[in-house]
Amino acid sequence: MRSGESGALHIWGEPGIGKSALLEYAASRSDRARVLRIAGVESEAELPYAALHLLLRPALHRMDALAAPQADALRGALGLTGAAGADRFLIGLAALTLLDELAGDGPLLCLVDDAHWLDGPSAETMVFVARRLQHEGIALIFGARPGFSAPGVTELKLGDLDRESASLILDTQAPRLPWHLRDRVLAEAEGNPLALLELQHLATGPTTLPTGRLPLPQRIQDAYQRRIGELSHPAQAVLTIAAAEETGALDVILRTADALGVVDGLDEAEAAGLIRIIGPVVTFRHPLVRTAAYQGTPFSRRLAIHRALAAVLDGERDADRHAWHLAAASPGPDESVAAALESAAGRARERSGYAAAASALARAAQLSEGDTERGRRLLAATQAAALAGLAGLQESLAEQAERLLTDPYQRAALNSVRAEHAFNMGSLHTAVDLLIKAAELTTPLPGALDRAAALLAQASLAAFYAGDPGLSRRVHHCFAQLAGAPGHPGFTLVTATLDFLVGSLDKALPEFRARLTDPAAAQEHLAGYAIAAGHFGVARDLAAAQVEACRTTGRIGAAPMALAQLAAAELYLGRLEKGESAATEGLRMAEDTGQSHRVAHHHGVLAWIAAVRGEEERCREHAARDLGPFAVELVSISAGWGVWALAMLDLGYGRWEAVLDRLATAARGPIGHQVSAVCFAADEIEAAVRLGNADAAVVPFERLRRWAEAASLPWSDAVLARCRALLSLDDDPEAHFTAAVSCADRPFEQARSALVYGEWLRRSRRASDARTQLRHAAETFTLLGATLWAGRAAAELRAAGETTPTRAAGHDLVAQLTGQELQVVRLAATGATNKEIAAKLFLSPKTVGHHLYRAFPKLGVTTRTELARLQLT
Repeated sequence: MRSGESGALHIWGEPGIGKSALLEYAASRSDRARVLRIAGVESEAELPYAALHLLLRPALHRMDALAAPQADALRGALGLTGAAGADRFLIGLAALTLLDELAGDGPLLCLVDDAHWLDGPSAETMVFVARRLQHEGIALIFGARPGFSAPGVTELKLGDLDRESASLILDTQAPRLPWHLRDRVLAEAEGNPLALLELQHLATGPTTLPTGRLPLPQRIQDAYQRRIGELSHPAQAVLTIAAAEETGALDVILRTADALGVVDGLDEAEAAGLIRIIGPVVTFRHPLVRTAAYQGTPFSRRLAIHRALAAVLDGERDADRHAWHLAAASPGPDESVAAALESAAGRARERSGYAAAASALARAAQLSEGDTERGRRLLAATQAAALAGLAGLQESLAEQAERLLTDPYQRAALNSVRAEHAFNMGSLHTAVDLLIKAAELTTPLPGALDRAAALLAQASLAAFYAGDPGLSRRVHHCFAQLAGAPGHPGFTLVTATLDFLVGSLDKALPEFRARLTDPAAAQEHLAGYAIAAGHFGVARDLAAAQVEACRTTGRIGAAPMALAQLAAAELYLGRLEKGESAATEGLRMAEDTGQSHRVAHHHGVLAWIAAVRGEEERCREHAARDLGPFAVELVSISAGWGVWALAMLDLGYGRWEAVLDRLATAARGPIGHQVSAVCFAADEIEAAVRLGNADAAVVPFERLRRWAEAASLPWSDAVLARCRALLSLDDDPEAHFTAAVSCADRPFEQARSALVYGEWLRRSRRASDARTQLRHAAETFTLLGATLWAGRAAAELRAAGETTPTRAAGHDLVAQLTGQELQVVRLAATGATNKEIAAKLFLSPKTVGHHLYRAFPKLGVTTRTELARLQLT
């Protein structure tokens, strides 16, 4: 932190194990660092961004330093302006940038205690920030019980003390404790530090130790309840009020205590050491004191306290807390309270607080007075849970809603949400079933065609991901039954998707191409159509535009798909470094947003890159991460990359039989219906030729030929010509080799053609001509970073009588940069400022500056203006 580096730590363990003590120790040792400290509060878990607001409060005066979209998003999330409804990860980027601004004054230590009780949006934002801390001079430490998740953040698990350490603590804290009580405390505490302190206090107090072997933390809670029981009624009541209020707001606690006539108990509770009053905030000695105070109070009295709190909080500013306390005070259905909670859910949804909205709507459903309203609110809760990524809650709410909903539109909407969940979990057949059922529910209703078309378009996409023609036929048949379907654009697309999967490429590819110039087509899918049609340059431009749009607007949730399309297009074009950069960024964002399909897809792309570089261990690791999730039901678009990567690795190392076995098996299944099967057909053919097994080349050659004729593209014609030459399908293979190397649309494929052409020329004893082709292949593979293939070409070139060519000097410079440094440098070369680059790459400005600081010496430049003269593509 003092050196300008950053870091994050997730400390976790059971209650009383010492998490808070470690955070306190970190604060005491922070020296020159500024400390921001908050603690999660159980009741605040229903209020979106409540914890984030507390953490960022000291930095809010610097909000104007943020880029306008970030500032607007953060102000909306924190309720400082009208709700912006921004992408929740744009809010995370704004929080990172704001903390970076605050760290400009010196090191910053952020401590988050009881992180398991953070509201969902705040937790998501803080973990987002923690995963991106690099060079800002910020340390972020979470303290949490088991169950809090902070993927990508270093963990420290705290365990129980050993007997010797526990004895030392007890002897220090209670040196005069009789031996029989000492042994009892040690036995009951079982190495839990907080239990040692509380049980020894209880052992020497007017009450006695708990009897029996109670499991921790109940044993500690029992100790606290005994201590609370020693207090007067007003003190106990004040503790219950503070426990029920839970924000620690002293003014609210005092007003409620005054309304109930127990305000005098506050001083006694503080004197007992169970609470602390620091300025306007009341805090409990330990979260279990709060639990003990609340659970030890009779139910009827808790209801009265919540009613009193609701009365105190009545007003527009505290409308959400007012609604929740009313709900807590309602033992049965109450439509007015349900409506108040529904309004709170609406406010949470407007601030991207979907988890809080789901909770509020679920409780509102419980309080609804009729099945119609209960079902409607459960549906809304299900939809909010889906947006929050709470899969378990979503499915539980959906099951409850299904039993109550009778309206066809509502049932269709529920099926749509459940289908999305099934799709995200990789259950594509289930997703299609649910979407078809949803479409059928809307058929008898007014405006059915457009509603059903939207649902069936999603079903068609799921069938395409599955690579299942039968599934696609079901969707197409369902659509065809709708009145007006033949002229509907959605039906045309569903038909084209079916045509593609069944191999009617002469029908499918023209329709996909037509989509590329259709202004009404959904922009986020255009790059996918371009890839399916083989127009990889167009796909790259479309995907890059989508990525830029996601960065400009901060829609990180949509970015993984756009980056997946960009990475794929870059690889098809042979631009390995750019493909790796896009896939690495996409993987990180997909992990942040919980998009399992995209995570797998990006791992598959990275596996393919590792394969052509000859990085066997890395290739297999990424391929396993791609293929692992699809053991039950294949997602063919994503899985195709992993299978192809392993085959490319085998091809590069000359393991011909493994190539044939792997790719022939894949082509007979769902992957065989994807464009990847067209591209790896040439690999099957080459392996078959190397083995002298012409029969094994027949099926992949026919697959490639039919696609190439339908696509009519220079690159596919060139690859087909190479395969004709390898198979010696006529008396003049050289003419086909010449045609194969004449097309530079896909440099990697052109270099492969030059390699096999050079090999053929060398075997024909035309060493000079062979060297020309092999030299071109070696240089191209080297420039592309295809290390394994460059080595193969160099070996052939040496066999033809020439030494290995040197690597291009410009590429040497770029090759020294890390993927993130290269991204930063490329953007800096356009004249973008550090803040603009940070916003585009979802980093902090200080991290961008650090990357430029490290990249400049590697590139031999001293100013940003010099970057424009370098070849950075």
